[in-house]
Amino acid sequence: MPNPTKVTVPTLKQSHGPQYTRILSVGAARGDLVVPNDELVEAIDSSDEWIQQRTGIITRTRASQDINAIDLATDAAREAIERSGIDPALIDAVIVATISNIRQTPSVAAIVADRVGTNPAAAYDINAACAGYAYAVAQADALIRTGAAHYALVIGAEKLSDLVDPTDRSISFLLGDGAGAVVIGPSEYPGISTTVWGSDGSKAETIQMNHTMQEYRRGEVAWPTLRQEGPAVFRWAVWDMAKVAKKALEVAGIESADLAAFIPHQANMRIIDEFAKQLKLPESVVIARDVATTGNTSSASIPLATHRLLEEHPELSGGLALQIGFGAGLVFGAQVVVLP
Repeated sequence: MPNPTKVTVPTLKQSHGPQYTRILSVGAARGDLVVPNDELVEAIDSSDEWIQQRTGIITRTRASQDINAIDLATDAAREAIERSGIDPALIDAVIVATISNIRQTPSVAAIVADRVGTNPAAAYDINAACAGYAYAVAQADALIRTGAAHYALVIGAEKLSDLVDPTDRSISFLLGDGAGAVVIGPSEYPGISTTVWGSDGSKAETIQMNHTMQEYRRGEVAWPTLRQEGPAVFRWAVWDMAKVAKKALEVAGIESADLAAFIPHQANMRIIDEFAKQLKLPESVVIARDVATTGNTSSASIPLATHRLLEEHPELSGGLALQIGFGAGLVFGAQVVVLP
């Protein structure tokens, strides 16, 4: 039989970018309302003392009714861009981590990109809950190093007060509203380590919406709200996530003593404290504790905590920080970064 004719395929061009990336700047926007524990305790039949003992939260920031996650994301993004000194027209990727989009579509990212002047940047949302910011940083790093983007705007933005039942004792008193943003760009030195990330969907029911929108539409249930199995989440966060954090240090090629800061997801002060013990962090490492006055803001918590940490400790700029996000899914992500 005759040999088939060999088809000549032209050689494709593939993009290549810089070898390294880093975070250039950080911006923040917290809810305009400061909500102390005393305003929430009656609904959950509890006390300020009970909340502080269990979570370390004294107040949390929440946004007024006419402010949504898109507004918070826009404000945080504008500060990050201004601080970076980068022309927004040079930002060609906008990634927003959120579970708080007020509509199924369009994405928060597309609207924010237009508001801050980065059109026609690629723009999309990711839903990885409390690990969303770490996921978005990993994606931005990869996009830039492969040449698919030159600069990226990464935002974690949440208005969780819209997603809670005020009478629910499992999670409602933990949550706050806010957004944190960073600009990521090329670097002459390694500024973002390899990300350790993953998921365990077998435990998805430990943190989830209690009903579906379809059930609500059919009139079968009340408005869906967030719920969690607190003890199970605590055990998973402390024991399993400590292993992920240690792995992130290992793949970054450093030890805990090399860190300037530890910035975990601001889930709960007890979890943060136990984390520090598991990692055997030296006293020289500054630990982010933004949860005490901001609350748990899911995907926004790490950049918000970073922003506050640098405001209070500007000397940390240029140092190494281990950041780790973990939550609903159950999903997790951790990486070591050079602080801007």
